[in-house]
Amino acid sequence: MADSVQPHIRIGTADSAKYAILPGDPQRVDVVARFLEQPKELMYNREFRTVSGLYKGVKVLVTSTGIGGPSMGIAVEELRNIGVETMIRIGSCGALQRGLLPGDLVIASGAVRDDGTSTTYVEKSYPAIPDHRLLMYLYQTAKRLNIRHQCGRVRSHDSFYTDREEQIDRYWSDKGILAADMETAALFVIGGIKGLKVASVLNVVVEADGDLETGINEYVDASAACKQGEEREILVALETILSVHNDETTCEEVM
Repeated sequence: MADSVQPHIRIGTADSAKYAILPGDPQRVDVVARFLEQPKELMYNREFRTVSGLYKGVKVLVTSTGIGGPSMGIAVEELRNIGVETMIRIGSCGALQRGLLPGDLVIASGAVRDDGTSTTYVEKSYPAIPDHRLLMYLYQTAKRLNIRHQCGRVRSHDSFYTDREEQIDRYWSDKGILAADMETAALFVIGGIKGLKVASVLNVVVEADGDLETGINEYVDASAACKQGEEREILVALETILSVHNDETTCEEVM
């Protein structure tokens, strides 16, 4: 474990915690902070903004990762360097299946590696999957809280603006992929290789037949459904961390 301040997230072991939540947007850090006790802003450098706080007594870091796999990879590596062991991405996604509505949650059970970052770590045959126990906790938490969600595979990609977006979306939709984002595959692959507990829960901001640009603009403008979905994914992630922490503490006490 490195003792020095990390070059991009700009925090060190003194500020670390066992658990971290990873939004993409630095502004979403403020939303998560409202759920925490004693929130404290630690650093804001480039796209990486970090706040620490307590959720029902459990210390949590909230670090934004920006857009795409490369910056996600930087955040994951540097958080690991300072001692973070469990990381849950809370992001947005575009639905690839009908029936997923704005504000619904997608809990990723795996990711199509249509990104560049994960391939810099390992060949494509390596699976992009979450920690199975953390996935189970997320699913059980969403169910317990009676929050609309689906659990399944997503696709991570590197651009919204290729000339073949509609064709690509149809292809992966036909293969049963639920939704698309830009970071989950990188998180899963790096987490798997580095021995981290990682998972991803995504807020649907564009329906399968919706317009990408319109959907993103509505999300930025905090449309009611998307805003509710954002708050729900935060709650699911925090309650999952609490459940994991309580169960691990109980096991340690028994041993």
